[in-house]
Amino acid sequence: MPLPVVSDVPAALRFLSRLPVRLPSEPQADGPPDLDRLGPALPLAGALLGLIAASVLVVAQGIGLGDFLAATLAVTVLVAISGALHEDGLSDVADALGGMSVERRLEIMKDSRVGAFGVCALILAFALRIGALAGLLALGPLPAAAGLVAAVSVSRLAGLWMLAALPFARADGLARSAGVPGVESRRLALGLGLFVATALIVPLIGLTGLIGGAVFGVVIFLGVVRLARAQFGGQTGDVAGAATLLVEIGFLIGLQIFAR
Repeated sequence: MPLPVVSDVPAALRFLSRLPVRLPSEPQADGPPDLDRLGPALPLAGALLGLIAASVLVVAQGIGLGDFLAATLAVTVLVAISGALHEDGLSDVADALGGMSVERRLEIMKDSRVGAFGVCALILAFALRIGALAGLLALGPLPAAAGLVAAVSVSRLAGLWMLAALPFARADGLARSAGVPGVESRRLALGLGLFVATALIVPLIGLTGLIGGAVFGVVIFLGVVRLARAQFGGQTGDVAGAATLLVEIGFLIGLQIFAR
């Protein structure tokens, strides 16, 4: 693994979460993220975030809290440490779909208030993620933990690839300041994400589970790309966040369906 990728993990963790991780050699204040540089570190940072949530999952299930409550606590921890970053994107995108024009949808997306569409999207997203994770616990705590770590890792590729899949919907959006990751950055990130997922899923759940999760994730990602192109004329940071969360959910569901 290239050393610069490892050294970029703390910055990737700060970008994806609220964790105050900073190397002594790093500046005390972060500027706009350079996703071309940070891109390959995103799946590794995602795996670490998933590992924290998976530890809660295993402990909660081990002390007898039951599958549903263990899954709920794991998702709660993941949302807390990530600062609800991707949940915010999903709710904004869902609310924006109620607009009657591209301009109105982009205006709604910038509004910090959450409407009925956003609330419903969040409720369904939590229910699907918790339900899929609780279902994976039927395979055992370690397979479920591996599935969660892999899902969080590979889903962080979705936002990265979304930036390259569509043009920016706004001339002044925050996503524009992060830049468009280059082909090499995206390919290395994809390779690292697949390596993490393969190493975790194949021994504990099986190759068919990995393929099922990957297929569901890719289909959902392509669906979000098509939706964003049609409804917003491109991508935004909220679209990238929504894609990340939806791919995570799709990966978990596909993993559960096709687990051996």
